[in-house]
Amino acid sequence: MAAARAPDVRPYLRALDESATLRHHFRHADEAGGLWYIEAVPDRGELIVIKQAELTSADQLHRYSWEHLENEHGGLTDQAIDPEEDPLEAIPAEEFHRVWTR
Repeated sequence: MAAARAPDVRPYLRALDESATLRHHFRHADEAGGLWYIEAVPDRGELIVIKQAELTSADQLHRYSWEHLENEHGGLTDQAIDPEEDPLEAIPAEEFHRVWTR
C-alpha cells in the first residue's frame, strides 16, 4: 500500500477529493503492527484512494493525499482498491476522520 503516485496525478486526485459525494472508509492492519486508514471514492468503476493515514506500531502518524503524496516513510497507494479482495475492514467516516485529524 505504500507505492507512490507520479506528481502529475495531483490535479486528478484533488478533483476527486473536492467533488466526491460518496466516500468509503477502511482500516487495514499490516504485518508490522501498524494500522492503515483509507478514504476512497468511486471513479470509472474503481475505488480510488484519495487519503491514506498510517498509524505505526510506535504511534507515529503519516498522512498522504494529493497535498502530500509521499515522504521517507511511504506514500499514497497508486492502486485502486477492491474491498472484496483486499484485506480491508469498512469503518465509519468518523473513525477515519478521528485518525486523520489527530
